[in-house]
Amino acid sequence: MNASLDISHNKMLLWLMAMACGLCAGANYYCQPLIASIQHSFQIPQSQVALTVTFAQISYALGLLFIVPLGDIVNKAKFIPLLMFGAAIGLGLCALSTNLYMLWIGTIITGLFSVAAQVLIPLVTLAVRPEKTGAVVGFLMSGLLVGILLSTSLSGLLSNLIHWKAIYVLSAVLMLIIALLLKTRLPRVSIIQMTYLKIFQSMGRLLKQERRLVYRSLIGGCVFAAMSMLFSTIAMLLTQPPFNLADVWVGIVTLVGVFGALSTQWVGRLADQGNNTILTWVGCTILAISWGLLYIGGNSLGFYTIGYGLISLGLAMVHSCNQNIIFQLNPIARSRINSIYMTSYFIGGACGSALGVFAWHHGGWPMTCLTGLSLVFAAAIFILFDQFHRPQPKANAESI
Repeated sequence: MNASLDISHNKMLLWLMAMACGLCAGANYYCQPLIASIQHSFQIPQSQVALTVTFAQISYALGLLFIVPLGDIVNKAKFIPLLMFGAAIGLGLCALSTNLYMLWIGTIITGLFSVAAQVLIPLVTLAVRPEKTGAVVGFLMSGLLVGILLSTSLSGLLSNLIHWKAIYVLSAVLMLIIALLLKTRLPRVSIIQMTYLKIFQSMGRLLKQERRLVYRSLIGGCVFAAMSMLFSTIAMLLTQPPFNLADVWVGIVTLVGVFGALSTQWVGRLADQGNNTILTWVGCTILAISWGLLYIGGNSLGFYTIGYGLISLGLAMVHSCNQNIIFQLNPIARSRINSIYMTSYFIGGACGSALGVFAWHHGGWPMTCLTGLSLVFAAAIFILFDQFHRPQPKANAESI
């Protein structure tokens, strides 16, 4: 990397990037606490409104798979603001929606283009010195995770104070402003010459040649599945006896996860020092302990809150280590590598959400906690595979 490209000391640019990551990631979660308000506004069945959440997840997954890999063959400095403009248009359509179908269209557009954050992170890894990669990526991941955690609380709060569309208006405006600020500030990095079809052929080769990418993707999918089980059951647990919390208080409980999200920069610094394996094990251990506390938390809000904070910390640690490792595998294929990893990550999240609902309806909170702990054990098995895997000789980078 050309030393003149190093942006690790450009605090203003890094803060803009972190805010962009948070806005893009959070944009897909605004609708979750707004289901009842949207239902009342459009006077339609709740089951139809709930599909908005599904469309947000599916469109984001499609963006991860089909848009993010383009980051390796296009000018990222121009591509990222363009994606953010697209996401702002989607948010604007949601804000202007007069019926559910218009809201769905806006949600799908937002989901597709909000993957800008997943192009931005690989760009940063090419614009900082290798020994700073973990710390800088960790800082951006803090912004991304805080954006996700604050999105539901903020959207619910604005819905109560103003209107359910207020969060979409605010987010669209902020997205446009930050996109414009980034447009002239993002560093230019080299790209490779490759057709769109060959991108996917090369991704298949990456899966065959980079076994650590496979293992780390499976680890990420398992731990995010465990966290997503909590997302899908938190309202069902805390709004019924013995807690009987109102929706706004459920959102406040989730804010404890912000402390875990803010740990990613610290984790990144330690990962830069070669501590990825031990940090991964520590994170996995924290995840296991958190499910024990969450089980006790079925009758104690204090234990539940501590467990929720710890599971957020454990997820942040494992995810940061995963990204620190995969971005070292093949520097010229980082967008494609991130596409593979994040697609696996969010597939895991979708499966975890479904497992959470299934476990809740078939065994209540004890079954939910047991299933969550099982996912952590599955992640531990893949960590062992990754730890004892002997890296194969690298292929010529140009062949990937």
